[in-house]
Amino acid sequence: MSINELMCDCNIIHQDAVNKTLKKMPNQDLFDKLAEFFKIIGDPTRTKILFALDQNEMCVCDIANVLGMTKSSISHQLATLRSSGIVKCRREGKEVYYTLDDEHVKQVFEIGIEHIEHKNKMENQDQNLSK
Repeated sequence: MSINELMCDCNIIHQDAVNKTLKKMPNQDLFDKLAEFFKIIGDPTRTKILFALDQNEMCVCDIANVLGMTKSSISHQLATLRSSGIVKCRREGKEVYYTLDDEHVKQVFEIGIEHIEHKNKMENQDQNLSK
């Protein structure tokens, strides 16, 4: 499909659709925060950390072991995730345990994985059909 096939040639404004969308349009601050949220979780190292925390509550040492990274680099990434409200922690003696902040973060992350796995499956089916 060429780029021209995806361009709309009409000059008609579908006012009902426009008005309905404008009525529900959030303020700019929400879009700024949403973009920042996706930017923060868009880093591959941080997505691996989120995957680990989606499986279990873990301390920095555990996460570093799972990812094969230093505790220092994991701590740096966790600080970013924590300041953005994506993960939270609790202290137990000398140990600090991390989890995903809430069910919303868990759902967004898991739905993202589900979407990518679905797309990969569809691409593989398409490739197998074209062989």
